[in-house]
Amino acid sequence: MENRAIARLLGETADLLEISGGDPFRIRSYRRAAEAVENSAEPLSSLARDPKRLQQIPGIGKGMAANIEEIEARGSTPLRDELLARYHPALLELLKLPGMGPKTVALLWESLQVGSVEQLEAAIEAGKLRTLPRFGDKLVEKLRRGVADYRKNSGRFLLDAAEEAAEQLSRYLLQFGGITRVTPAGSLRRGRETVGDLDILATGPACAEDTVRDAVAHTAAYPPIADLIAKGQNKVSFHLRSGLQVDVRLLPEASYGAALQYFTGSKTHNIALRQRALKLGYSLSEYALSRLEDGSVAASGGEEEIYAALGLDWIPPELREGSGEIEAAAARSLPALIEQADLRGDVHMHTRATDGRNTIAEMAEAAIARGYEYIAITDHSKNLAMTNGLDDRRALEQIRRIRECDAEMEGRIRILAGIEVDILGDGGLDLSNEVLAQMDVVIASVHSLFQQPREEMTARILKAIENPFVTILGHPTGRLLLRREAYALDLVAILKRAAALRVAVEHNASPERLDLRDVDLRLASEMGCGIVVNTDAHHTSHLDKMRYGIRQLRRAGLRKQDVLNTRPLPEFLAGLRRGS
Repeated sequence: MENRAIARLLGETADLLEISGGDPFRIRSYRRAAEAVENSAEPLSSLARDPKRLQQIPGIGKGMAANIEEIEARGSTPLRDELLARYHPALLELLKLPGMGPKTVALLWESLQVGSVEQLEAAIEAGKLRTLPRFGDKLVEKLRRGVADYRKNSGRFLLDAAEEAAEQLSRYLLQFGGITRVTPAGSLRRGRETVGDLDILATGPACAEDTVRDAVAHTAAYPPIADLIAKGQNKVSFHLRSGLQVDVRLLPEASYGAALQYFTGSKTHNIALRQRALKLGYSLSEYALSRLEDGSVAASGGEEEIYAALGLDWIPPELREGSGEIEAAAARSLPALIEQADLRGDVHMHTRATDGRNTIAEMAEAAIARGYEYIAITDHSKNLAMTNGLDDRRALEQIRRIRECDAEMEGRIRILAGIEVDILGDGGLDLSNEVLAQMDVVIASVHSLFQQPREEMTARILKAIENPFVTILGHPTGRLLLRREAYALDLVAILKRAAALRVAVEHNASPERLDLRDVDLRLASEMGCGIVVNTDAHHTSHLDKMRYGIRQLRRAGLRKQDVLNTRPLPEFLAGLRRGS
């Protein structure tokens, strides 16, 4: 299990303890342990059977080491299970709603026995919340919108959570001696920004007809299964404890390519591909591409040979959405999509100066380890008080520290001085132009007043990017996947003006944001906007999240030359608007 998953479970235990009115010291110990686990550079799964090494990590004592061993073994802890049994099993879902912390959840439970999103919705509609302290009209309306958003996104999972679940299951399946290859298909393979369920394909010598029964039994015994939906001759369907549905198919090697193509989808892409196959005298199924005249197999073992037999270049999974990719493959005009290896830098990250967890030097070393040539340190400005944002004086001091650290790197990497400056409600910026003028990179972002009307929000952002020192518009629509919708704005007008001003637009690779959307990235590119992909990292480990952003760029059909931070530093800087 990855560190972030272990940290999440420890953090949930702390939340449940706080809801139950538990010992503050014990709550803090779980929170400290969660932070220590997430910050650890070493995968704790490799230490789970060695308590002494676990206890060498600051914040992890003997008892917490035992909890981590338990999490690694079965995906939870006895205390977490006990607390969930005491309350409603869906209680943790309430914490995902805006305005809901452990103390608020505790009040709802103690006063109204509300322990799930469904029960909260019923209490809102019955007007029961207004009888509680602190539940004024604004909070009740905020919760009503939060429940509506939850309903809209219910049953969907962030890309990183789905990927983590797939990786854990793949490792388990490969423990069965006869399974030699496991591949996620479906929307995860296509890189959709959220995932509804997992399709997992497995094959190997053990998937021959006489032994597949044992492989099915091994799959059905996967420890994190919450409930088994179905177990057939070569398919197992189940829910994980997170609620994510998984379908595992065990296949003969001979049909692996056809099955991978079929179960990757999308449905629209597959329908168009089957229609093309029929016109060419073939039948395409999950088992093979077969000739209609005699039923003989034309291709089945590999996707490439299936597409080739249909007169097509192989189509990258990210493009398989029925948006003209088959016609482009037939015309040999598919774009050469951007690869993560094309990137030369990441220019949006935070340090301990505000709400990051590492120093400038630590972020730089982590970037060097990932092969980057340059980074920009872009801590928050003062309007975001909860992050300890920088005022003019502290921003100037941060510039000095960045320049010193850049010199200490002795050319191993360039560290640019930057800021993520808040766009205020009227479109002004949160720092003076005199300070912004000394920055190499100025990312302007909205972090407040998300409910402004469309015209007001559009005017606000347009005014901000007119500032001559703004170089990049950060996470332009402000959405938080599965939590907060994009704010209302005229994106076309903003992209048009950004292109004219040579202000780049960011694709924020954080899997909680993935903002801009793939369709908006395509539009931005077509309108001539410079595009920058960044992680918005708050910890060295967050730099690894770049892969999620790259998937969205590929879904948009973007190439290396369409993204500014694939360029050497002089060319990257030349692609940004400079202040005047």
